[in-house]
Amino acid sequence: MFENDPEVFRAIAGEEQRQRESINLIPSENYTYPEVLAALGSVLTNKYSEGYPGRRYYGGQTFTDELEQLARERACRLFRAEAANVQPLSGSPMNQAVYLAFMQPGETILGMDLSHGGHLTHGSPVSHMGRLFNFVRYKTGPDGAIDFDALRDTALRYRPKIVLCGYTSYPREYDYAAFRAIADEVGALAMADVSHVAGMIAGGALPNPLDAGFDIVTTTTHKSLRGPRGGMILCRAQHAKAIDASVFPGLQGGPHMNSIAAAAVTFRKAAQPEFQLYAQQILTNAKALACALLAQGVTLVTGGTDNHMIVIDTVASFDMDGRRAQEMLDDIGLTTNKQVIPDDPRPPVRPSGLRIGTPAITTRGMKEADMPRIATWLVDALRHPDDASRLSGEVKACAAAFPVPGLVR
Repeated sequence: MFENDPEVFRAIAGEEQRQRESINLIPSENYTYPEVLAALGSVLTNKYSEGYPGRRYYGGQTFTDELEQLARERACRLFRAEAANVQPLSGSPMNQAVYLAFMQPGETILGMDLSHGGHLTHGSPVSHMGRLFNFVRYKTGPDGAIDFDALRDTALRYRPKIVLCGYTSYPREYDYAAFRAIADEVGALAMADVSHVAGMIAGGALPNPLDAGFDIVTTTTHKSLRGPRGGMILCRAQHAKAIDASVFPGLQGGPHMNSIAAAAVTFRKAAQPEFQLYAQQILTNAKALACALLAQGVTLVTGGTDNHMIVIDTVASFDMDGRRAQEMLDDIGLTTNKQVIPDDPRPPVRPSGLRIGTPAITTRGMKEADMPRIATWLVDALRHPDDASRLSGEVKACAAAFPVPGLVR
C-alpha cells in the first residue's frame, strides 16, 4: 500500500511498534476499535456534506444523511440527551461553538483555572476564546477539591452567562447538583465538558450531568469512549437550533463523514453490556494504581482519585520536574505526560507534575492486580535510573502479554 512512499510507511510502522511495545498511561489516549479504524478509512472521506440531514448543500447525500442521523440517535440514547450535534471536528471547536452560540464578545463565563485542572479551551488567556470572552475562574481548595463556597461567591460577583464544569487534570468527581444550583442562582446556563470521562458516563460508572439538569454537555468521542478523534455537543431540545447554527455555518464547513460514521459505531459499542464492565474496570484500575503509588511514598495531587486519572507531584516525590520524569519514563516504555499542578510555580514546559491514567491499559486487558507492577516500574525508573535497561525489558514483556486491539502482528 505504501510502496511509493516508504518514508510514510516507516513512520506508521514505527508507531505501530511503539504502541505494541510500550504501556500507555496518558489518560486522554486510548486504542480505538478495529471497526472504527475501518470506518475512518472508508470512502466516506471522499464526500462533502455541508449542512444537516435533509438540508445539505451538495447532492448524493442518501447514505451520509442516514449515517449522521444514526449517530445522533445513538448518542441521544446513550447519554439520555434530547438533542445531539456530532459534527464538531474536535474538542476545541466543540466548545467554541457553544460559547459562540450563546455569548457576545466580552460577556462572562465561569470556568476552572487551568493549573487547577481546567482545559485550555475553558478560557485560558493564551486561547482565542480567552481573549474574546471574559473568563473568570474557580480553583480547588487546600484539600485539592473544588471550593464550592468560593465558586459561588465568584458566580454571584460576576454573574456569568455560562457556568462551566469540566477538567483535564482534576482527579476527583464533580458535584453536578452543586454546579446546577449555582448556575440557577445566577441565571446562567449549566455546561459540562466531560471529554475525559464520557466513557465512564456512558458505561454507567460515573454520574451523567444531563441527569442533573445540565443544559449542555460537550465531549470528545475518543479518550475513554474509544472512538474516532472528534467532538460532540449534547443538549436540551430548546438549545439545539442555536448550537446547530453555531457549528454550521457559524464555525465549520463540511463535516468529516468518515469520523461521524466511526462515532456511530462507537456509540453502538458503548451501549453493550461489556462496555459497562470496561468502564468500571477503568475506575477500579485507577484506584488500585493510586493506592500502589501512595504505598511507595509518591505524593498525589488531591491524595488519590475518583476517576480514571492520577496527578503526581514529581517535585515532592522525586525532586524533578514533570518534563524530566516524562522523558525518563519514555526511556523504559511508560508513556505519560507532564502536567501543571495547582498554583504551579514552574512554567508549563517544565511543570511540577505528571498526569497518568488507566483507559488505555484497561483496553488492553489489564486488571487491578497488574497495577502494583506498573507503579513499581514508574517509581524505580525515577528513583533508580541505572536500572532503565532492566525495566525497559520488563515493560516490553508485559506489553507483549496484552496485545493492542486491532494491530496486526
